[in-house]
Amino acid sequence: MRGRPVAAAGLALAALLNIAAASGLAKWTGGKTPALKLSDASGREYALADWRGRTVVVNFWATWCEPCREEMPAMQRLQERLAGQPFAILAVDFGEGDARVKSFLEKLPLEFTFLLDRDGAVARAWRVRVLPVSFVIDADEKIRYSVVGDAEWDSPGVEKAVRGLLSPGGGPGRRAGHNIGFARSGGFPYSQGADSWIDVRF
Repeated sequence: MRGRPVAAAGLALAALLNIAAASGLAKWTGGKTPALKLSDASGREYALADWRGRTVVVNFWATWCEPCREEMPAMQRLQERLAGQPFAILAVDFGEGDARVKSFLEKLPLEFTFLLDRDGAVARAWRVRVLPVSFVIDADEKIRYSVVGDAEWDSPGVEKAVRGLLSPGGGPGRRAGHNIGFARSGGFPYSQGADSWIDVRF
């Protein structure tokens, strides 16, 4: 009789993975989560551990990257749908100054956290090689999915996959806001998103 709950759990996991695959998210097989510690435009420091207990999307982007800009409204809609849930989006800008990012946010107000990877060190640690690229991280800070290219973050498939990772008892972490990325290297198994990305080299 013990086999039945285990089998049911296995089927539920398989269903979740199928949903994620259909949405463009790829199951992560690239190893442990790299470190992430950056500051916003005001100089306030953040670390990924600040959001432990939450499901987090880490998105590498730049203001000059058209696919990056195009996917952000969908990311905002996803965040709005998950308001009040243990969920956060961290947008890591690659190699740009405070003024440029602030100017971008004035034109497209967004309610998630923006961090500055001024020298590209974090992007290298995460082996980012194109823009945009995103990672979906669970409440235990483990990468569960990745996607390269702009994704339909507000699609039913993506939303369901993200909801499947939410921790019911997740802590609040830091509050998202207008806090004021990108990459190359190689080796990580990415899933191609919606056909659009930019290859960037250091």
